[in-house]
Amino acid sequence: MSIGSQNAAAAGKLAGVMGWPIGHSLSPLLHRYWLNQLNIKGDYIPLMIRPQHLEAALRSLVPMGFSGVNVTVPHKEMTAKLVDRLDPLARRIGAVNTVIVDHNGRLFGRNTDAGGFLAHLQQSAPQWRAKNAHSLVLGAGGAAKAVVVALLDAGAAQIYIANRTQERAQSLVAALDDKRVVAAGWQDRTALLKDVDLLVNSTSLGMVGQAPLDISLSLMPSGSVVYDLVYRPLQTELLKKAKARDLVAVDGLGMLIHQAVPAFDAFFGQKPSVDAQVQDLLLKALDGD
Repeated sequence: MSIGSQNAAAAGKLAGVMGWPIGHSLSPLLHRYWLNQLNIKGDYIPLMIRPQHLEAALRSLVPMGFSGVNVTVPHKEMTAKLVDRLDPLARRIGAVNTVIVDHNGRLFGRNTDAGGFLAHLQQSAPQWRAKNAHSLVLGAGGAAKAVVVALLDAGAAQIYIANRTQERAQSLVAALDDKRVVAAGWQDRTALLKDVDLLVNSTSLGMVGQAPLDISLSLMPSGSVVYDLVYRPLQTELLKKAKARDLVAVDGLGMLIHQAVPAFDAFFGQKPSVDAQVQDLLLKALDGD
């Protein structure tokens, strides 16, 4: 921890984000903006933590004076196994993105990804209805689990999960134990689109430095929604394909913002607002990539 962060911890509350790598994260920029906007003393710092050091890093939060941390790729599922207690939603999902240090120095794991995803989806596609919807989710990691649980709780009728490793998709389906969720073959991802009104990409495919996502949207019904959790680049090839077909295209930046609101409130004791200034700040950061 830097001298500046030590000073911040002494003067106010300290939080951060753990990941491997972590340089891509916009969370420090976002949380520091809210700290300044709300005139709160403290800091929010990026923490590059190797997977084998995750447990030690989490246990160090208490002696270092942290009020909590967010966790990102690849730590969400492992963190759920390492914290002292979980909220019911995080337990169902099996993944944690927010760790709060309680007044007894115990680590409390929460998942705000599910709520952040659904809030942004409903804001960006108000005509879309989760109740009785049919969806295809690509991926089977922590983010996919949050998306699927959010859709189930909102009343989805059918959710297909397609992952490059089908065993992992099957494992997720078994863990959820809900007849509305079905594992599908990765090779069937394009054909399934004729039967869904929401496609969610929760994989890293299409991200800067990653392989492209190979999928055709030609079979998707008119008015369907395509949501890409990737936000680097903000306009992925998947979203460009969606716009070319006049489908509703939703980028991953809004989910990042909405999931951060309850985390910030837990860390610093005030609920920040999601406004145009916040979005502009992050968009400018992305434009500078």
